[in-house]
Amino acid sequence: MKSFRKEIWMNVPTRRAFVNITPQVEAALRESGIREGLILVNAMHISASVFINDDESGLHHDFEVFLERLAPHAPISQYRHNDTGEDNADAHIKRQVMGREVVCAVTEGRLDFGPWEQIFYGEFDGRRKKRVLVKILGE
Repeated sequence: MKSFRKEIWMNVPTRRAFVNITPQVEAALRESGIREGLILVNAMHISASVFINDDESGLHHDFEVFLERLAPHAPISQYRHNDTGEDNADAHIKRQVMGREVVCAVTEGRLDFGPWEQIFYGEFDGRRKKRVLVKILGE
């Protein structure tokens, strides 16, 4: 069994965003040479997420509205975490809801997706460099 590791670096210029990283993950898979196996894609930061869903702007808007309703950014004084001088407690909660990672099957050198599935990086406290790990195991 082979193992391949790659980091995808992100620098989202806004506080929150959803970025389709499927092309970068597919490029890593091609680079790995692995044809059958599993691929793990995970956010390496506790205020960011990786998830699978549809690449549809209305859905992304709905995610944003839902998450902001669930864990609003302001007032920042509502969160104990922010007593440390941070202002990103809401980002930690949003990450917990959207998830840390995804695992996908690799079949015949391709991501074995269902209809419309794409891999997204969810940023909840951006404006700085962060990374996503791509780890591929297989033959």
